[in-house]
Amino acid sequence: MIQPYDAAAASMALSAADRRLGRLIARVRPCEIEFSCASTPFQTLLRAIVHQQLSGRAAEAIHRRVLSLAPRRRVLTPARVAKLCDAELRAGGLSRAKVIAIQDLAARTLDGTVPSRRGLERLSDDEIVERLVVVRGIGRWTVEILLMFYCTRPDVLPVDDLGVRKGYMATYRTSKLPTTNELGEYGERWGPYRSVASWYLWRAVDSAQPKPA
Repeated sequence: MIQPYDAAAASMALSAADRRLGRLIARVRPCEIEFSCASTPFQTLLRAIVHQQLSGRAAEAIHRRVLSLAPRRRVLTPARVAKLCDAELRAGGLSRAKVIAIQDLAARTLDGTVPSRRGLERLSDDEIVERLVVVRGIGRWTVEILLMFYCTRPDVLPVDDLGVRKGYMATYRTSKLPTTNELGEYGERWGPYRSVASWYLWRAVDSAQPKPA
């Protein structure tokens, strides 16, 4: 069974391993990663596809309309999606590209390419990435977010994430954004809690924003 880890213990370990990150941790607040373990891998990835390149409010509205395509307000399953035509999915507000992506996600869930929750537990982070990036519309970053917030893996560092890179720049006061290689190399010292380090780097961006007057 997927179990969240002790974020407080992770924060203490990170503070001991990295003084600058420790100052950020002390300034921000206790780590409050919100895990999304209640849904299935299919539902989690479907939501991620819907949200791509959209504002949160618009994406949530479309997501609700897509979920309403389940009969009698039941859970929208891969089998149900496989029976829907393009026009029905487009009516929910999805772009043509997202319709194709969601159809592919449903098909690959039904054929076993996308593992069940229990199947994910048996795979390493790299194995999950390898399995899921074959799904249309799913890239490495999306899988890393799944690993962090659904699989509750404690040691994920999404080096391509702009927010994490901006948080690093603010925390370590660099003159430019780190490259993915630079961030990955420096982040080795944050193991085995790089997910928590990433969460704090996101918060560094939030705390750097000017407060409204």
